[in-house]
Amino acid sequence: MRGLRPAEQQPPMGAQPAVASPAVQCSDARMRAEAALPDAPAIAFDDQLLEPWRRRLANAPTTEPARLAFAAAHVVLRPSYSGAGHSLAKPGDSAAIAEHIDWERTMALRRHLDQHGFGIAEAMDTAQRFFLGWRNAERLITECGKLRLRHGFIAGAGVDHLPRVNRKTDLVDGVVEQIARIQAAGGLAIVLPMPWLTLNRASAQDYVDVYGAIFARAAGPLFVHWLGAMFLPVLEGYFPGDSFDRVMALAPDKVRGCKLSLLDAEHEKRVRRGLLARDQFVLTGDDFHFADLIAGDDQAIVRRTRVADHDVALGAFSHALLGVLDGVAVPAGLALRLLAAGDLAGFHAVMQPCEAYGQIVFEHPTQHYKAGLAFTAWLNGLQDDFTLVNHEQRARDRAHYLRVARAAAACGAIVDAPRAAARLMAQWPSA
Repeated sequence: MRGLRPAEQQPPMGAQPAVASPAVQCSDARMRAEAALPDAPAIAFDDQLLEPWRRRLANAPTTEPARLAFAAAHVVLRPSYSGAGHSLAKPGDSAAIAEHIDWERTMALRRHLDQHGFGIAEAMDTAQRFFLGWRNAERLITECGKLRLRHGFIAGAGVDHLPRVNRKTDLVDGVVEQIARIQAAGGLAIVLPMPWLTLNRASAQDYVDVYGAIFARAAGPLFVHWLGAMFLPVLEGYFPGDSFDRVMALAPDKVRGCKLSLLDAEHEKRVRRGLLARDQFVLTGDDFHFADLIAGDDQAIVRRTRVADHDVALGAFSHALLGVLDGVAVPAGLALRLLAAGDLAGFHAVMQPCEAYGQIVFEHPTQHYKAGLAFTAWLNGLQDDFTLVNHEQRARDRAHYLRVARAAAACGAIVDAPRAAARLMAQWPSA
């Protein structure tokens, strides 16, 4: 695998003996710390791992972003939620969950992502949208809009505000209503998948009819989200037959692109080739293969298009709307700046370890990936613990979290080495 380290970077710190507190080394502005763990190899953190790449960019001319990139952000809970009796088997209701959302830190996370060059993908699956309910999702959207983020935001429009859905027209009415609320808050709208369609064995024509009716009534620009069953099992069989291609061809001036979360790189490449002819584009949601998909088969810009306030390059490459960016905003933002500066090798060297992190965070069962993102934010001091709604963090075990920590350390996602090491050792202290 392509690695992080340019020739001028110092070699990694050698192994240190296990100690009761992190073993710390300081050199100039560089900080390294090692977490000694019971029954597992120590984990070394270096919060200046990316510095050689930052120096490489120091003299590069300022350029326009090479890709449009949104980070799907998770929700931070207060420590008080640890006592809630909610679980994946017995989920909490929306009102009970709302009492424990740490709105200040949830919004601080979004400012952090924006500072590293990312728009925010709000109220999406990464925010546990299907557990939160519309009342909490709507507040996320409203509060995100109030931040007036430099890179803007996009948010998911669905039907979770409706008490029930009885027919296809309910889907249309519900999605159109949420699109209007998102746009009123200052965001772009992306149409979330509608599980009602799979549960009711809708035909390919049903999909075309529903999406077509939404597009006819809603103002643009719009995007379509195709979420795979590995993220939400009830979506098995979504977009049957040729329905997706037909939906995307309905109103290309209004429907500017799609987010593909199918973890199938070759399928994504086929889709983006078809969309390019209509000046539409793909926001990759492939947390396993995003480095090569973003770099593309060819970096040449065929032409540019305008989507709201965004000037978007078009070509044989994908843009991004990724949950993994929540955890790797620091190195991934740097990688995208290298790409914009024309340093393709530097982009791959920094982004490939981020992809390796994503492959661990999103490992099977994929739908529990939010646990690794919250855990990384906790290591970085962005939240007090890594609790998730309905205690979804319990679906991952200690071995998984240690793999996440190693991958976060290896890609440069850790911003304070001593703090990360201390937190890890306090969570799993040596005997």
